Amino acid sequence: MTIEQLESDPHPVLHSLRSAGPAAWVDSLGAWVVTGRALAERVLKDASTFTVDDPRFSTARVVGPSMLSTDGAAHVHHRDPFVREFRPAHAHARFSALVEHKAADLVDGIRDTGHAEIRSTVAGPLAVFAMAEALGLGDTDAALVREWYDGIVAAVDDITALRDPSPRGAEAFFALRRHVELATTSHRHSAVIVAAARRLSLEEVVSNTAVLLFGGIDTTEGMIANLVRHLLLHPDQLARLRADRSLLDSAIEESVRLEPAAASVDRYATGDTILDGARVRRGDPVIVSLAGANRDPAVFTDPDAFELRRANVGRHLSFAHGPHFCIGAHLARLETRAALTAILDRLPGMRLDPRHDHAPRGLIFRKPPELHVRWSVANTF
Repeated sequence: MTIEQLESDPHPVLHSLRSAGPAAWVDSLGAWVVTGRALAERVLKDASTFTVDDPRFSTARVVGPSMLSTDGAAHVHHRDPFVREFRPAHAHARFSALVEHKAADLVDGIRDTGHAEIRSTVAGPLAVFAMAEALGLGDTDAALVREWYDGIVAAVDDITALRDPSPRGAEAFFALRRHVELATTSHRHSAVIVAAARRLSLEEVVSNTAVLLFGGIDTTEGMIANLVRHLLLHPDQLARLRADRSLLDSAIEESVRLEPAAASVDRYATGDTILDGARVRRGDPVIVSLAGANRDPAVFTDPDAFELRRANVGRHLSFAHGPHFCIGAHLARLETRAALTAILDRLPGMRLDPRHDHAPRGLIFRKPPELHVRWSVANTF
């Protein structure tokens, strides 16, 4: 197994690994890789045996300790000041109308052209807008927010692939720090980062803002792009969805099961333990493959198929499980629903542009580098 295989098309490799057992050592990653769903859930729930709190944790090496890279009391300390903003009821009340309006506006901006690259015109801008609003950075230039996130993601990907981290990560984090420091001394007391600064140090606010930004932007952008791609690759399923919009939530869950925007998460063994027969030593890295767990045939019938009416789709692990369940899962779903609704309403006859590749890529964050589509516009063809 090579890094290139995992970045380009990991699913055949993950199937092969799983057939040998739900946990296997992978030399190219220098880690145990868990591909079985039951074992993945066990690892994710057991923070005392499989921790994120290790100096090798990729995100912590870029942005410092945060809710993503601590466990126990420290994890609660980092996470609690941000939880309320992302709770389902609060997120729904605050963001539903905002993201629906923004998604419609973004799609209206391209609808007369007959063609567009969806990531850069709809998915990315919507994700940046939502996270900037959620964190109280709504008056920040969207391109600047995108620059921070791109730099941090590039560095995290490099570390996971055992490469030297891109210097863009440190540069982005320093720029974000300066911006957050100014924001916490402002009078925008409703901003979540201002409220968090009453309970956390400046460095802690910056670190958690960084992980929320790169997690909230990259995964949501990936969710939207992957969902559009899946539907266009399966016109029969798209026709069913157009005829019955009540299937939209199922489509979102099935897409995120089949190609989770965050394909894996890292853990470290706190002591010698056994993973389904595999002897894991204290300190060994353990990578939980969410992409592998989500296609476990012991749980999901015909796991490589895209099926809108999959009865147990809710058993996917795409938002992780246990104490590190994704804080922004509900907001990400709101954004994806808003984006697809706007696209279905405004871009008739949408199809993949055959002149461009649309295969997803990425070791951790997986989505098409570009997603070019075309649709019907009067007098266009």
